[in-house]
Amino acid sequence: MHVTLVHVQVKPDHINDFILATRLNHEASVQESGNRRFDVLQSPENPGQFILYEAYACAEDAAAHKQTEHYLAWRDMVADWMAAPRSGIRYDGLFPKG
Repeated sequence: MHVTLVHVQVKPDHINDFILATRLNHEASVQESGNRRFDVLQSPENPGQFILYEAYACAEDAAAHKQTEHYLAWRDMVADWMAAPRSGIRYDGLFPKG
C-alpha cells in the first residue's frame, strides 16, 4: 500500500472553509478505484493543524489521484488558506495488506 501523511497548517480564519473543502475532496477521493483510506484528522490542541491520511493500493493510484478534478479543485481552493506549505511524508503500508 502507498500511504502519504499530508501535514497542513491552516490560517485560523479559514479553518471552517478548509474543513468544508476537504470534506468534498475526501468524499470524491474515497470513490477512486485505488483508494484504500482517505482520513482527515484535526488536532484538538491546535485546530488549524490537520493531517490527511491517504492510502492507495499502489504508487500509480496515488499519482492518478493528483490528476483528478476534485483534487485539483481542492488544491487550488485551499492554497491561500494555509499558514505554511503543506508537506507529505510517504510510507509503505504493511498491515493491513492492500
